[in-house]
Amino acid sequence: MKKILFFTIITTLLIGCDVTKTVSRGTENQAFLLIVGTPSNYPNGIEVVIDEKTKFYAEVQKNRDKVKHLRLYGISTGKHKVSILKNNKNIYEKTIFISSQQTKKIILP
Repeated sequence: MKKILFFTIITTLLIGCDVTKTVSRGTENQAFLLIVGTPSNYPNGIEVVIDEKTKFYAEVQKNRDKVKHLRLYGISTGKHKVSILKNNKNIYEKTIFISSQQTKKIILP
């Protein structure tokens, strides 16, 4: 009887001890560009230039209400000069301010 009582108390104490794991999460300091238009007008994609330094090629997405399945391009937050070129011709140029986790939709003609 004493053994059963002893094992019950030990088991209760061991079950009561828990290892906690603390995790801190915050939003990343990143923003996003969504480039929409008529994809058939841009079969080879476009070139995006950020602040006349960073260049990358992007696909033009069809304009939809749901952004979930569309391709987003990550950029840093803050003020940026965004230029979009098609066949080395400037088709869009604007200075934008974008905050953390914000998605800026650029609508091309």
